[in-house]
Amino acid sequence: MRGPTLTLALCATLCAFCGASAANSYNCHGPLVSALPRSSFQSSSQSSVGYAAHNAKLHRRDGAGGWSPAESDKEPWLQLDLREQMEVTAVATQGCYDSWDWVGAYLLLYSDTGRAWRRYRHDDGTERFVGNVNSEGVVQNKMSHSVRARYLRFVPLDWNPSGWIGLRVEVYGCSYKSYVADFDGRSSLLYRFNQKSTSTVKDVISLLFKSQRADGVLLHGEGQRGDYITLELHRGKLDLYLNLDDSHPSSSGSPRVAVTVGSLLDDQRWHAVHVERFNTHVNLTLDSHTRHFQTRGEAHSLEVDYELSFGGIPLPGKPGTFLRKNFHGCVENLYYNGINVIDLAKRRKPQIHSVGNVTFSCSQSQLVACSFLSANSSFLTLPSAAAGAGAGAASSGFSARFQFRTWNPEGLLLSVPLGPRRVQLHIRKRRLHLTLHASGRKSEVSPDYTVNDGLWHSVSLEARRFLISLKLDSEPSSQIEVSALPLESKGTFHFGGCPATDCQSSSPSFQGCMRLISVDGQPVNLSRVQQGMLGNFNHLHFDTCTITDRCAPNKCEHGGVCSQTWSSFSCDCSGTGYSGATCHDSVYESSCEAYKLIGGSSGFYAIDPDGSGPLGAAQAYCNMTEEKVWTVLAHNSTSPVRVQAWTLQAPHVVALDYGASAAQLQAIVSRSEHCQQEVVYSCKRSRLFNTKDGSPLSWWLDGRGEKRSYWGGFLPGIQQCSCSLEEKCVDMNYFCNCDADADSWSNDTGVLSYKDHLPLSQLVIGDIGRAGSQAVYHVGPLRCYGDKSLWNAATFYQESSYLYFPASPPSPASDISFYFKTSAPSGVFVESLDLKHFVRVELSSPSTVSFSFDAGSGAAVLSVKSHVPLNDRQWHHVRADHNVKEASLQVDQLPARFLAAAADRQLPLKLSSQLFVGGTTSLQRGFLGCVRSLMVNGRSLDLEERAKMTPGVSAGCPGYCSGSSSLCHNRGRCIEKSNGYVCDCSQSAYAGTSCNQEVSVSFDKESSLTYTLQEPFSVMLNKSLRADSSRAREDVSFSFITSRCPAMLLSVSTLSRQYVAVILARNGSLQIWYHLQTDRKPDVFCPASANLADGRLHRVRIHRVENKIYVQLDQDIHRKYTLSSDGELVLIRTLTLGRVLRWEASSGELREAADQGFVGCLSLVQFNKVALLKAALTNPGSSLVSVRGPLLQSNCGALADSSSRSLTDQTLPGKEGKKHRDAHNDVALIAGVVAAAVFIGACAVAAAARLLYQRRQARGSEVKREGAASAGAVYTDYRTEMRTHAAASVRDNVKEYYI
Repeated sequence: MRGPTLTLALCATLCAFCGASAANSYNCHGPLVSALPRSSFQSSSQSSVGYAAHNAKLHRRDGAGGWSPAESDKEPWLQLDLREQMEVTAVATQGCYDSWDWVGAYLLLYSDTGRAWRRYRHDDGTERFVGNVNSEGVVQNKMSHSVRARYLRFVPLDWNPSGWIGLRVEVYGCSYKSYVADFDGRSSLLYRFNQKSTSTVKDVISLLFKSQRADGVLLHGEGQRGDYITLELHRGKLDLYLNLDDSHPSSSGSPRVAVTVGSLLDDQRWHAVHVERFNTHVNLTLDSHTRHFQTRGEAHSLEVDYELSFGGIPLPGKPGTFLRKNFHGCVENLYYNGINVIDLAKRRKPQIHSVGNVTFSCSQSQLVACSFLSANSSFLTLPSAAAGAGAGAASSGFSARFQFRTWNPEGLLLSVPLGPRRVQLHIRKRRLHLTLHASGRKSEVSPDYTVNDGLWHSVSLEARRFLISLKLDSEPSSQIEVSALPLESKGTFHFGGCPATDCQSSSPSFQGCMRLISVDGQPVNLSRVQQGMLGNFNHLHFDTCTITDRCAPNKCEHGGVCSQTWSSFSCDCSGTGYSGATCHDSVYESSCEAYKLIGGSSGFYAIDPDGSGPLGAAQAYCNMTEEKVWTVLAHNSTSPVRVQAWTLQAPHVVALDYGASAAQLQAIVSRSEHCQQEVVYSCKRSRLFNTKDGSPLSWWLDGRGEKRSYWGGFLPGIQQCSCSLEEKCVDMNYFCNCDADADSWSNDTGVLSYKDHLPLSQLVIGDIGRAGSQAVYHVGPLRCYGDKSLWNAATFYQESSYLYFPASPPSPASDISFYFKTSAPSGVFVESLDLKHFVRVELSSPSTVSFSFDAGSGAAVLSVKSHVPLNDRQWHHVRADHNVKEASLQVDQLPARFLAAAADRQLPLKLSSQLFVGGTTSLQRGFLGCVRSLMVNGRSLDLEERAKMTPGVSAGCPGYCSGSSSLCHNRGRCIEKSNGYVCDCSQSAYAGTSCNQEVSVSFDKESSLTYTLQEPFSVMLNKSLRADSSRAREDVSFSFITSRCPAMLLSVSTLSRQYVAVILARNGSLQIWYHLQTDRKPDVFCPASANLADGRLHRVRIHRVENKIYVQLDQDIHRKYTLSSDGELVLIRTLTLGRVLRWEASSGELREAADQGFVGCLSLVQFNKVALLKAALTNPGSSLVSVRGPLLQSNCGALADSSSRSLTDQTLPGKEGKKHRDAHNDVALIAGVVAAAVFIGACAVAAAARLLYQRRQARGSEVKREGAASAGAVYTDYRTEMRTHAAASVRDNVKEYYI
């Protein structure tokens, strides 16, 4: 926070700034055009004398009543010269008097010199101004931010289709006076302090600058303590370096880190900079964008010695020598803590020392540029100087020089015909390439230098007889030697592209800006080109560079990397954990409960508790084996720790690291229904709380860092332990066992369960310093269950009822997601309505959900239509997203609908009004039914709490399928019926009424089950096989029993030659193969080296999100791996279980496993949302499923139990015999006298045992024979057993099923 002192200083500075300019908000709205002379008006053309430019004054009827260009004018414009620099705050337009001529939309350009122009851009990023709808009405546009300029240019975009262009205009503003200094790149101003150094806890620095150079120091100061402040241009961006006290060894020597704002700041236009600092808090504002940050260093004041320098950093003792590049450009209204630095310099005050040539007027020459707008058709054709001199002056070479800037990685810069040859200069793969085409051959050179960075680059190309030279910026020259005929220029230069009839090029046309073009040493006058007096052109804008940095500020969220071209930008979300056009959508679920609902099993998961919010994902273990789903977050000290020899003055302190931030932990805890954490304190003469003054000897810090002095099992705020609450303390005079201070070991164990205090972040043990004191402590992991947001619901039973919530904070992207169920045919789910923007999600018909919005560029609607009614009283999921690139709508698993934003209308939603849920502001078309789990921009809205106080709405939702209890298991979907519910198991690998019955199949060596995805079905099926169409993700699970290895369990192949395979290697170990990049080696992972071909049941689960793979094997093996690529499986071709006949992989081990196939039992096979075995067995006849060899429906779980019983049966007789032999020996030793009797008895027992053994063996053989139809657990003769049943079950050749 900034204090009141900073506010006062800021006010003083702003007052001084306002005093330097008459441009303040309450009087800067006077008309500026009405008094201008005729000479101040210019235009591209005029349709007649009566429609000359000087007739274009608002409300005037001079001449024909306004300005109108010639109908042949392809790029009309009207230009005003305001005679001096003015601050412009508004513009107004009319059509021509009493006519059908008016302008419906236009651009506004401004300039200081009338040569280099800049487009006005509104705060929302748009450039269009709204014009007229008739000839007499006046439309005034107040500018969202004022501009300071002398020249204005109106460029019509739309006009009356029944008439023509007609304009009368007025401009509103006021005169602008300022203090200006011009730095020539070798000069600076030094502001010297009255004392040796100055120390400030607050600073306010403001200035405006404009420059043609991308680098240069604007301000610098430093002190001997290590403090420094530097403000400089670097590669067209503004960097601020600020450090307070860098003298400590811990921080000295560390690299200086800049806070960077802006881009393309060498564009010859004014930019406003404002720096505010109070202690360590800093606001850096460039134009209208502000960055908030804290300074580096240990202090709160800035100490600067001797002086501050502006415009450069002079080297002490060497006047005119500078450490870094000086600023080259103009600075205006430079204030340092309320001091007008330029005014002092202009009046030659002693505090200011001038180095070099600093002048007090902005005399910079304006460099005129032109913009190439189209990647398909832009070009500029110019004749050479030799061609202009006549045919007889043909040259044996040529030269061309120019500067360019672009974002595009491809584009043709220059093409020059040279007799039968052609020289081309083009950008390919972000680098400049010079190519000579001659007789079907080509020679090429390329500087190792990236040029699509948006900066100006200088190019010089020269050809003389047998040599072509290329010079790029300061790089060494690149040359091509010509061994045949000398070069002969044909007199034509094609810049930026070629007319289709003149040259053929594989490169697209150049999109970007060029300036300082010269041909054969002669500068090119672009004004003559524009007027048609020189050369030819197509799709060019003259006198302006319209390049825009679409990545500044960065529109990619959550650390996404922004890249751009001339007309668009894209976000690389790799490794962020987010997906979508702007990396807004989390690829992870929000809780363990959510993972269970999509069919997850126990294992490690990444949990993103706030979805699209800023927190990110944390790793947790989800225990789904119990009735409740537990989220377990372990820390770095889970084992018991023994401590001793510490004192209260220096206690033992342990900080617990959960692998997640405090904010992430708090979000997980607050989202859960219940959380707890066990704490154990074993003590020997070591107390917890027992002191005379009541201060605790030990304590702990909660998740927010606050001190807590109660122990597990007791109420917050009371220094007691669980034994006190249960009245079981060893000494009832004390409230904790350890407080009795006994010489023997005692224990205080309890569970901390007050959610607001969890998790425990730090533990302090103090009473360890006395003789004989010892303690052992143990802090368990944080354990939580339940997801309050997932089942937070409300029921709307009146059409006029609604819930409302405050507006969300502004965000570059917005998302709304929820579940609903209803029997009504229509109704509005959510709505937010502003004066200009709105958003609405509604059920527009029984089978259609619509997403309507207006972000400032007009209303748009996205609709998803379902093939079945959505008002079926079942839960349906809706997610609506909007960002600057696109909007999307998805309903259940139906294909998402997308709407891309136009390149010039990429605007965020800005909603400041309340969000209405279940109704609208008009109280019409309200929703009737249930809504649950409503999330807006990662925030969960508490529907139940609001519903409790709202008429017509009730908390919760009635019905069997409306709670968190799992009526349907294993991804089964609960469907409401009038008298109960049923489970839809179509998305589950299980069957049965509750989706909990195993589906298994027995395989032979020759057996395989293959899904072949072919057109026209492949696109549809591939969408269903992908877990999410916007992310690289697979979820694979299955169980198996086998005694054979190597074996191919499952394989996936794609049309792009990618594959995934899960095999048992020769030694029986499980291997997972991922081959996502065909030009790289596959990634191979082995979760465990044990032999899994052991005749036992094993469960495998593989979960991939981007480049992270989580593997669970049985219950005790959990592994996490990182892939070398995060690519997607593109167009899956086949999914195969068992043998693969034609395997294309190069690995011998993989080919051997594919050839050997799989002999055993496979069950519960699921790939994303497709249950392979179940679909094949229950839907015979599909043309997409091929079965080869014998397959038998089986039960792997029963086989595993049978195998265990068989092994037990075989070992029991031996144990019983051993027991009887031991008993016989004991009796013989004790009573040898009765040996004969014992012998007879032993023989009788042995005979009985033998008879029992034979009967049991016979029964076991009979059971095995009867169980062969279900595929027995012993696989030694497995193939023979299965083939005896093949005729009745599955044919040996291919059999097909419908899915």
